[in-house]
Amino acid sequence: MKNVFFTLAILFANIAISQTHQISKHNGEELDVNFIKHENDLIHYSFNGSSEEHKITKYAVSKITNKQTNQTKKISDRVVVDSKSDYKMVTVLPQEKTIGLKQAANFSGISTKTKGEPPIANQNQTALRIKTQSATKGYPFVSIVENDGKYEAVAYMY
Repeated sequence: MKNVFFTLAILFANIAISQTHQISKHNGEELDVNFIKHENDLIHYSFNGSSEEHKITKYAVSKITNKQTNQTKKISDRVVVDSKSDYKMVTVLPQEKTIGLKQAANFSGISTKTKGEPPIANQNQTALRIKTQSATKGYPFVSIVENDGKYEAVAYMY
């Protein structure tokens, strides 16, 4: 009887620690992982046999499939930026939410300053200029850091 319980315990433990989800990324890559949570535009997961938690931005993930129930949850749509006129589709992300995206290009320059405009309007004009520049080159994501009237932006792609 002890052997039966021991065998059942090992069997259920193996199922519990096996990889339970599949993450499908927009670049075609698929990861077999243990899904932990989806919080603040980041997906938290771990690999089989590891307790180390990894993160990936939701913008890099197309869908998550539960392998046990075969249930699929759509996470984000793929953004395709083809021309300068697609600048509205470019997303400005904070640096910590670019995990899982590939760094494509760097832009730098002087922030837009218009006399009499509030600082937020100046930031919006700078962001608009960077988004237009990023869209022209076909990059759907950009991260902007402004410092003392200068900016540095990093463009990202899948």
